[in-house]
Amino acid sequence: MFENQNNGRFVCYETKQFSFIIFEKIQKQKMFLTECPRDAMQGWGEFIPTDKKIDYINSLMDVGFDVLDCLSFVSPKAIPQMADSAEVAENIDKSRSNTKVSAIIGNYRGAEKALKHQSVDIIGFPFSISETFQHRNTNKSQEEAFNEIIRMLELVKSENRQLNIYFSMAFGNPYGEMWKWEDVDFWAQRFSEIGIKDILLSDTTGVATPETIALLFEKIPAKYPEINFGGHFHNRYEDSYSKLKAAYDQGCRRFDSAIKGIGGCPMAKDDLVGNMPTEQVINFMSVEKAEHKLNLLNFESAYNKAKDIFHFQLKQIKDDFKNYIYRRLKMYC
Repeated sequence: MFENQNNGRFVCYETKQFSFIIFEKIQKQKMFLTECPRDAMQGWGEFIPTDKKIDYINSLMDVGFDVLDCLSFVSPKAIPQMADSAEVAENIDKSRSNTKVSAIIGNYRGAEKALKHQSVDIIGFPFSISETFQHRNTNKSQEEAFNEIIRMLELVKSENRQLNIYFSMAFGNPYGEMWKWEDVDFWAQRFSEIGIKDILLSDTTGVATPETIALLFEKIPAKYPEINFGGHFHNRYEDSYSKLKAAYDQGCRRFDSAIKGIGGCPMAKDDLVGNMPTEQVINFMSVEKAEHKLNLLNFESAYNKAKDIFHFQLKQIKDDFKNYIYRRLKMYC
């Protein structure tokens, strides 16, 4: 088999009597991209005015992301920044694009609240591969959380919506619990059996390496072709390419990100670990010539609103990118 530059390949077929070569067109799979302003905003120190959130989210609706993870229906005592999610949900302009809106929830009651809003297409639930983190995050054991997810799935189906499962701590944990890929496989099989269709393998505390990322995306998705697996990574800015590449080379085309990498997990031991930066995903797609449907002019407009909300400077992003390119060049010199 020989690939050529015309998005195709020459394949040699043999029978008992003949051998012949056919040119086959390769169908490239487009990237499926989720922007996560909720993950960026939820831990932000100063309260972001509701009208600013609405304006920012609507600007992101214009970019053409597949999904916008922008709402949270958890206890306002736990996440006060997102206490206005109901009002925000009612003011998202769904006419601007085909982007689906996702809300994070922590229990069945949260699912009921989220699904009252017609703007919400998807609810996301964090299921942890770490038993300790499942207790800390949702005050439930893994089995209790699993059983509640079964109830949520029935509710979602009755409302004609979608349920995403985040496999938090999918690449390891800070609690000293042993990690092995077979544990991720065990829960993937359990969720496959109940009909879950979307799972995000999530590096909650930024401990994943390109090797463990490649391992999981090699082992797990192929066993459960009925499930759409994606990557939700937390990492240092300069590690973005290597982590994206590790998953991409194993066939992953679904990635979550947040502008400038704002957010992430407060339990990460490295203060520089945040969300996967959206601009780095865009850079990656350019390098890999990966197909996407983002409107980059509208992205620039949304990026400028993010600067105003999160107070970062354009110079910072330019310096970060220059340092990243410098490191990449050194690797090959």
